[in-house]
Amino acid sequence: MLPLAARGAELLLSPANLAPLAGARNVVVIHDCAPFQDPSWYGRAYGAWHRALVPRIARGARLVIVPSEHVRDELAERFGVPHERVRVVAPGVAAAFRSPADPAPLHRRLGIEPPYVLSVGTDSPRKNLRLLDAVAPELRAQGLEVAIAGSSRSYMPGSPGGSARRLGYVPDADLPALYAGAAAFAMPSLYEGFGLPCVEAMAAGTPVVAADRAALPEACAGAALLADPDDAGAFAAALLRASGPERDRLAAAGRDRAAELTWERTAQEVDRALEPLLSTGRRP
Repeated sequence: MLPLAARGAELLLSPANLAPLAGARNVVVIHDCAPFQDPSWYGRAYGAWHRALVPRIARGARLVIVPSEHVRDELAERFGVPHERVRVVAPGVAAAFRSPADPAPLHRRLGIEPPYVLSVGTDSPRKNLRLLDAVAPELRAQGLEVAIAGSSRSYMPGSPGGSARRLGYVPDADLPALYAGAAAFAMPSLYEGFGLPCVEAMAAGTPVVAADRAALPEACAGAALLADPDDAGAFAAALLRASGPERDRLAAAGRDRAAELTWERTAQEVDRALEPLLSTGRRP
């Protein structure tokens, strides 16, 4: 139905990994190659569907837009997509994260007692939440609670839970204050195509500790502490540094990094990527 509805358009922009298989007008945004990393991260049907379709869509698209050089390289290595047909456009950070509300009312509503380490993400094995459960007792002994915001998905296996506190789904409107109230933000993911929550936390002035894997070092751009997501001790030590002696430095570096990424900039870069493919030439 989509190709039929867009039959008069020169290009068909699909912003979420999948696009029509037929036709030569596709511009597709591929956010990551997670279904190809580890089949156990997804349900069987969901993973098989993506593994069957994404390579065909990527190879046949006029242009592929990705959030990081890491994903660009993956598309070349996995599917043979030439670099010149892939444009890197980083996502943006909403303005709300740069001017968060007072977190105290949200803390009372959620029953959170600062100081706490925060993580935000879907409950899935790829997010490596078991590491946060492993480090929670050590951090609690140092006066830091560990809170995880995020819900499960039917097409992903969840985690059994553990020492870290699960907040469940937190509305988008509450996230800026939740980030801002944290002593540090943790992202121990085993794989990310970018890692937008890290930059959202930076915009809110919260120091970040991220895994030293996949696109996370690229997304953080030197403004976070990086640690091995398979080493609970190293990750805990980095979180204690980020929430203590290195907090001010990381908060300042993070704000500078986040200031580089806006949705206006993202939209402009997507527009520039599309212009050469349009016969009507440059738009105002």
